[in-house]
Amino acid sequence: MMQIDIRGIADWLIDGARSTPVVTDMISELCGRLVAAGIPLWRVGFFIRTLHPEIYGRNFIWKPGEAVVVGSVDYDIKQTPEFIASPLAIVFGEVREVRCRTDDPESRRFPFLDDMRAEGVTDYVAIPLRFIDGRTHASSWTTKQAGGFTDEQLTALRSVLPALTRLIEVIGLRRVAATLLDTYVGNRAGARILDGQIRRGHGETMHAAIWLSDLRGFTALSDRLPAETVVDMLNRYFDCQVASIRARDGEVLKYMGDGLLAVFPIDEYVGDAQQVCSHVLEAAQDMRASVEALRYPVGDVVERFRFGVALHVGTILYGNIGGGNRLDFTCIGPAVNLAARLEKIAGRLGRTVVASEGFAGICRGGWDDLGEFPIAGFSKAQRVYGLAGDASQIHS
Repeated sequence: MMQIDIRGIADWLIDGARSTPVVTDMISELCGRLVAAGIPLWRVGFFIRTLHPEIYGRNFIWKPGEAVVVGSVDYDIKQTPEFIASPLAIVFGEVREVRCRTDDPESRRFPFLDDMRAEGVTDYVAIPLRFIDGRTHASSWTTKQAGGFTDEQLTALRSVLPALTRLIEVIGLRRVAATLLDTYVGNRAGARILDGQIRRGHGETMHAAIWLSDLRGFTALSDRLPAETVVDMLNRYFDCQVASIRARDGEVLKYMGDGLLAVFPIDEYVGDAQQVCSHVLEAAQDMRASVEALRYPVGDVVERFRFGVALHVGTILYGNIGGGNRLDFTCIGPAVNLAARLEKIAGRLGRTVVASEGFAGICRGGWDDLGEFPIAGFSKAQRVYGLAGDASQIHS
């Protein structure tokens, strides 16, 4: 049997596996090195829990000669019969290693191993990966070697896991930071913050289409319904917008109670002003259809939603604003102020979608000219446009 030599693998991991900055490449390189060192691996899996509002964890599966397969599972996985009856449930729940030789009758209690047995796997071992913060993640290792892993092979494999675990933790922490930033400030803002734009005053000008929306009658809803119901209603209402915005490369910057501020950058990477504004208008039309179809039963009453969204295009300042060490990555400027004023006009006119003259001029067709309106803070009255035929809402 080949002598096991893992010298250098742990050092490579401790040094950050710098030759493979992409996670999937690192896993392929690691498994290839372990095989070359004398550990006959067949299928290797890493199961890493995440800090994400929708995804419970990610899995990375390696097989020799194949690309690493990356998948994800939602929070319902913990209640599925497949997970409950798996070795990983023991790893996560009891934080201990689980080993099963597939010719052992005891392995029959894990239905997952039936597939492994059919592939010719002879031995399976699931090993916890314990992070410094106390959370447990998991790895699984299989072989087709006759008789399974030898004691020497398992000892060698376990000896590299501390360094591997620390590297996975570092990679995971950066991913968690990116995920949290994407969740709370948006993906473009999150990328800028991770790149070091964290000082007050850091910012840049951006030409963008601006989306500012508001839910009508929210104060009355909040007054007569339980707080938990109001939160659930808001979440469903925002779902109607966020899906439409993100599908057109927009970024949600801020939730303000029942209000939402989003921007759609206009540059050479995403398209010219006409293309971007057309996408924004499509998003607004999709959102209008989704919200109008939304029904929320509360007791014997079915609540319906009335809303308004203002669309404008202009130059904004996009960056860090705040006091002391409490900052907000947001956008400001006259263009944002005008969008906010237009949204209030939409409410007064009972309109769902209104646009500035600048936006309607770029995205022509299908507008009603609603006239000129004095705007607080602006020296000249502004002409406002509404979607043709969109005058059915009751005035707020």
